[in-house]
Amino acid sequence: LVDFRKRFSAKFLAEINELIIESENKKDENDDNNSDSSNKGTIIIDATCTPADIAFPQDLNLLNKSRENLEKIIDNLHDPADGKKPRTYRKKARKDFLNTSKSKRKTAKALRKAIGKQLNYIKRDLGYIDTLVKSGKCLSEKEIDILKVIKEVYAQQKEMFDNHKHSVANRIVNLNQPHVRPIVRGKASAKTEFGAKVEISVVDGYVRVEKLSWDAYNECDSMIGIVENFKTRTGKYPERDLADKIYRNRKNLNFCKENHIRISGPALGRPKKDDTRDRKAEYIDLCDRNAVEGKFGEGKRAYGLSRIFAKLKETSECVINAVFLVLNLNKRLRSLLQLFLEK
Repeated sequence: LVDFRKRFSAKFLAEINELIIESENKKDENDDNNSDSSNKGTIIIDATCTPADIAFPQDLNLLNKSRENLEKIIDNLHDPADGKKPRTYRKKARKDFLNTSKSKRKTAKALRKAIGKQLNYIKRDLGYIDTLVKSGKCLSEKEIDILKVIKEVYAQQKEMFDNHKHSVANRIVNLNQPHVRPIVRGKASAKTEFGAKVEISVVDGYVRVEKLSWDAYNECDSMIGIVENFKTRTGKYPERDLADKIYRNRKNLNFCKENHIRISGPALGRPKKDDTRDRKAEYIDLCDRNAVEGKFGEGKRAYGLSRIFAKLKETSECVINAVFLVLNLNKRLRSLLQLFLEK
């Protein structure tokens, strides 16, 4: 299945998705061409995180896994004919890890001390491996990949340890999936999620993946590009842009005003005394925007978007894009069934 998923790139799945949507929209082409309105249609935009199937990352556990992998590499590289195996202190390192990880109450001082010890063990093991490689030992391709990740993990954890901080750029949270990054969402159930951030647009009930990123980003910067893509496909700007309040920055509001696109919500700044907003239209827009939340809910409840079990970066992207493709295919089949029953 891994080889099968590798064949379907995100671009290829997006092309299939467009074919499904275009087959539904052909019947409306004549109506769109005869319309004199400069703006037509509604676009709904939102983003979510698709969590990867990893354990909640903890610095001590991550360092312990790194140390265990380094010890396995040393075991594979060592030849008994060369003499005594390098001393890794693995039993003592394991005991130091368990003494802290198994304790019910981990004080900041005890946790910092345990992390410092694991960093020293890893530094020693990395030195042994460099010496063995220089002496002529060969690493397998898999060992080269994991060693590269462990060196990056060590550098990041060492930087945080030395500077007494708890964050670093491009932080690695899992050895087997080093592409996964923490995504701060601020939700009540999980303030931080670990996986890809996906931004979608919904038009007439059909979903398009507008952006998929493994790094955290501010989705408000994507709105203008998404609306311009809508105009490229339809020839017109949308009449309504239903988006979350995070999209309502000054740049996006000015863009919508210039192109006569309605984006509901209060004006920026202090509330005005003569507020003449159309409350009824705002309520309708708010209700219609729930469609995108429904797509996220359907994908996460029914199609596995709530936990991505693929391990590789490209196969994970394939799974995520395939979920939204199936959502569109499901809607298309329901439309065909409705036409059949009406006849």
